[in-house]
Amino acid sequence: MILIPVKSLSQAKQRLASVLSQPARTELAQAMLLDVLEVLDRWVDRPAVGIVSSDPFALDLARQFRFESIADNTNRSETDAIEEATRVCESRGIDNTLVIPGDVPLIQSWELQKVLEAAPIEGTVLAPAADGRGTNAAFRRPSGLFPLRFGNDSFQPHLAAARATGKPCVVLSLAGIALDVDNPSDLQQLAVAPGETRSQQLARRWNLADLSLAANQ
Repeated sequence: MILIPVKSLSQAKQRLASVLSQPARTELAQAMLLDVLEVLDRWVDRPAVGIVSSDPFALDLARQFRFESIADNTNRSETDAIEEATRVCESRGIDNTLVIPGDVPLIQSWELQKVLEAAPIEGTVLAPAADGRGTNAAFRRPSGLFPLRFGNDSFQPHLAAARATGKPCVVLSLAGIALDVDNPSDLQQLAVAPGETRSQQLARRWNLADLSLAANQ
């Protein structure tokens, strides 16, 4: 099952606060989530999708796309949300999960297919963020093989935890999955990358040169 944790979009992207107002950051986060869900919706023969959230916008999108909503009852962190969703999957006998964030707007379905094709019979596939610090895709089989702990520097801990299980761990570098948007330079990369996603069109409407200058003042 594909799990997408979504925290409160009304308070999203605090690390862009130096260049964007909160309404603009929320609009960006909503556009990125929609970009991700549209890719999943077009992916033929994909696994089931679960949106793990208590955010009204995210839950409304789940209904629109006919994806499952998994309640985020703790509403504390992505880590807590995925722990809870993993328990739900285990209780249903779902033997694998693929966790991706909702802020990777250049993601491609072929990349996700590649993750599944690389998946061991038992083990892990990890796709790091472009800076090598974060984890932008994490496949586990069985679903609760090891706990996921998300944050700014999650990739190395995830890699260590996966290897500690004694099961195979595959690391894939995938350009679309790798670009998450957390800081002004990410926003610039999003704007200049090939493509016409909603979030790209939004970023291109902003004067990113002025935004970067303001961020450095």
